[in-house]
Amino acid sequence: METNRSDTKQILGKLAAQRGAGLIRKAIQENGKANIILATGASQFEMLDELVKEDINWSLVTAFHLDEYIGIPETHPASFRKYLKERFTNRVFPQDFIYVNGNADPHQECKRLGLLISQFPIDVAFVGIGENGHLAFNDPPADFETEEPYLVVRLNEACRRQQLGEGWFSAISEVPERAISMSVKQIMKSKSIICSVPDLRKSTAVYHTINSEISPDCPATILRNHPNAVLYLDNLSASLLTL
Repeated sequence: METNRSDTKQILGKLAAQRGAGLIRKAIQENGKANIILATGASQFEMLDELVKEDINWSLVTAFHLDEYIGIPETHPASFRKYLKERFTNRVFPQDFIYVNGNADPHQECKRLGLLISQFPIDVAFVGIGENGHLAFNDPPADFETEEPYLVVRLNEACRRQQLGEGWFSAISEVPERAISMSVKQIMKSKSIICSVPDLRKSTAVYHTINSEISPDCPATILRNHPNAVLYLDNLSASLLTL
């Protein structure tokens, strides 16, 4: 896993977007199309804002949604479908985006998404890392072994408090306890992974991602096993490291 450190999260976002955009253009040049995964959350703000400025023929790109809460409507402020439409799809994407529908039957939705993504080998996954080290909504201890592309997962207390702290909900009781998440193995099947992790509150998770034993107890450590993963940090998220 390569590590890239920037002075600010704005520079982090620009560098991550530029790297990812180059990989998308390369896939289009070689295959006539590209398939990507997009994460959400506050850690992706700067990267997505830069990615939509890149010169990419988005009509040749198929995009998959990484995860979504179960049981909240698309109109809810915390809905990741709402987030992606406002920050990405409505700005650049001229065709259907393959969203996770958190209002559908969860197990049927996992099956639907699994069948779809099996037809689209992923060229680039844009992801983040949670304060508890989670990858997508795979909270510790994560399932590293399942072959299922999408899972119904239960969100632990640290994960739910992060969502509250980021301002998506007004009380912890409002944060859903379950979500649909892309599995760790499915993320790791991506040819390249761009992982954007700004902010001081992520510094402990970043430290363990780089220094702790690769383990389901810190799901993001699995990224060290990927041959083309790049971890983009700012000075705050990297503050516990000696780089």
